Amino acid sequence: MIKVAVTGALGRMGSNIIKTILQQEDMKLVAAFEAPNNPNIGKDVGELLGLGKLNIKLESAENLDKVLKEVKPDVLVDFTIAHACVENVKIAARNKVKLVIGTTGFTEEQRKEMLKAIEENKVPAVISENFAIGVNIFFKILEILAKKLGDYDIEIIEIHHRYKKDAPSGTALKAAEIIKSNRGRESYFIYGRKGLVGERKKEEIGIHAVRCGDVVGEHTVIFAGDGERLEITHKASSRQAFVNGVILAIRFIKDKEEGIYDTFDVLGLR
Repeated sequence: MIKVAVTGALGRMGSNIIKTILQQEDMKLVAAFEAPNNPNIGKDVGELLGLGKLNIKLESAENLDKVLKEVKPDVLVDFTIAHACVENVKIAARNKVKLVIGTTGFTEEQRKEMLKAIEENKVPAVISENFAIGVNIFFKILEILAKKLGDYDIEIIEIHHRYKKDAPSGTALKAAEIIKSNRGRESYFIYGRKGLVGERKKEEIGIHAVRCGDVVGEHTVIFAGDGERLEITHKASSRQAFVNGVILAIRFIKDKEEGIYDTFDVLGLR
């Protein structure tokens, strides 16, 4: 039985992850955390999520170290916000708890701080901008297209719900990095365009963020040449697409001793 703790437990991802963990025969939820100012701290997590009493109270992230020592989870799943995630990872790593991290929006310094904690404490972690299985196949296809169509004009458009705090999405940035490293020419990113910007340069990879409605997540990459255009799109209609990948990642990381992995590793796409 894999013992799992979840931070951001009442969030859009965290709540769905908890519900799905409870459906697994090989997993057990042992702790759930939210931000210290959450008014539901101390209440039963199951009742908060409409699942009935679970006898697991919602804990404040301020008590993360204490609770991890008490319940000794195998894996901590974090879908919070960047600065909170870094602190959660540092605490979990010190307690030798394995990690599945889906938080995005890190600064370069925050990411370095997080990776340092993971490496120094020799704990394994799966870190991914997007856990959806289809998105990772999408990434793999982009590797191929970038190698074959590296001289085409390349633009990335991502659409998310109005509540998303970071832009561009981690998925769009991951797609851009994959294209940049595989297209065989010097490239740089352009984040939107405004004013008299001049002719488009071949080295540009355009990245554009749209925020509207309740869109779960949509990413389109355009490869445009003279006389033709190829577009590849991934659309997520439900957060369950991401949750399913998280469940696979929990099972994957349970058997690892150390190292930093991503969903390509989880899905065997290397």
